[in-house]
Amino acid sequence: MYYVYDDRNIFAKILRGEIPSKKVLETEHSLAFEDIHPAKPVHVLVIPKGPYVNYDHFVAEASDEEITDFFRTVGKVARETRVAEAAGGNGFRVLSNCGPDGFQEVPHLHFHVFGGAHCGPMIKRDG
Repeated sequence: MYYVYDDRNIFAKILRGEIPSKKVLETEHSLAFEDIHPAKPVHVLVIPKGPYVNYDHFVAEASDEEITDFFRTVGKVARETRVAEAAGGNGFRVLSNCGPDGFQEVPHLHFHVFGGAHCGPMIKRDG
């Protein structure tokens, strides 16, 4: 499948500095920042700096360095925000929505890191 990246999306604008964000962590290939509408006491978004639409696009086209950096950044965010059990927290949830059926709202790969409170069940079952 061919992916078309829309560089007018809000995360592209944040990466270019056109929209401010409250940075949690930045690496060579990734940026983590607080969600402006947090669903939990800790709600951080982690995005790759490259122009990737979703998870499938990222793992198909990103370099090994970008992929490794991104996943390590997710873990580091959990530790630095103290939601990871190894950092004294009670655990966390990582979520990524992909495509229309996955309810992806911004066409730039992003992982949500939720913590600081019980997250409840993953999804509600139909029927």
